[in-house]
Amino acid sequence: MDIAIRTPGSHAALSTATLGRDLGFGKYFADLMFRMRYSEATGWRDPEIVPYAPIALDPAAMVFHYAQEIFEGQKAYRWPDGRVAMFRPEANAARLNRSAERLCMPAIPIEDQMQTTFALVSMLEAWVPAAPPSSLYVRPTMIATETALGVHVSREYLYFIICSPVGPYFPKGFAPVRVKVEPTYTRAAEGGTGDAKCGGNYAASLLAQRVAKEEGFDVVLWLDAREHRYVEEIGAMNILFVIDGKLATSALRGSILPGITRDSILRLAKDQGMVVEERAISIEEVTQGIERGTVTEVFAAGTAAIVTPVGVIGWGGKEYVVNRNAVGPVTRRVYDTLTGYQFGKNADPYGWMQTLASVV
Repeated sequence: MDIAIRTPGSHAALSTATLGRDLGFGKYFADLMFRMRYSEATGWRDPEIVPYAPIALDPAAMVFHYAQEIFEGQKAYRWPDGRVAMFRPEANAARLNRSAERLCMPAIPIEDQMQTTFALVSMLEAWVPAAPPSSLYVRPTMIATETALGVHVSREYLYFIICSPVGPYFPKGFAPVRVKVEPTYTRAAEGGTGDAKCGGNYAASLLAQRVAKEEGFDVVLWLDAREHRYVEEIGAMNILFVIDGKLATSALRGSILPGITRDSILRLAKDQGMVVEERAISIEEVTQGIERGTVTEVFAAGTAAIVTPVGVIGWGGKEYVVNRNAVGPVTRRVYDTLTGYQFGKNADPYGWMQTLASVV
């Protein structure tokens, strides 16, 4: 793919000033972006890197009315030797195409996705923070842009990538969080779009998340839509448990996003000698297991937070404290192993990390 560069480059002074701030998560944005357009007549066309700027859309653009929108989340990491690398970018590209298929949107070849992402990140290399756990968050997005009303598949799309230098997803960093099990609302149902990374899934979560924060919790634990009994996701992340010394997580049944961090952790755990189970896990099994001592660790996994330990689970008017509200050994080992690969501290035996030079 021939990418047009319609900018003199990134503004070095702006990146330096931004990286000197308390980054938080998703508050600041790099000064370049990638974009290209699609129509049924031409396919994908006009790939270009341009200055970061607002997008002008017609009020009748179909994304506003029928929510054809998908996105991905990736990170670029600064290594000690100064190189920049990304974690399993081909897996993100494949998942974007699966999301596109679910929402009747056009796929983008994996090789083209990786090329465009790495080209943009290369031009924004100065925006990649040097000190872990900070990184450059990369957000590819596709939206329906056809100007029309009436429910049908859009014939036109915009694909763009923006980047944001970020610190830890949770303000406390790698520390146990308080989780509320949601008793009423559901995030997604089997047969719906729960396994696609689309904005509607996250919009559906906002009310319960707001209520949870008002009650003193950090994040929501979602249960299944059919029986409201089996655990599914935690916030915008997958959830894993150490039960009787085994690593257990909810099976992918169509309502759960197939997380790349989740998949990586399951692979790591198997290779480290743990028994791994993907199965239905009821909230009763979790809470009773915490009381009995069979559930010894709970943690969340996702690109934004990487690994987040769970210290307290609120359910049925009672708070269940996991591992004395401390980080457990499995959680710590998984976090250290993954971040060791991502930040270039340890050799990566899986070939998960790709440096900018390997693609551009």
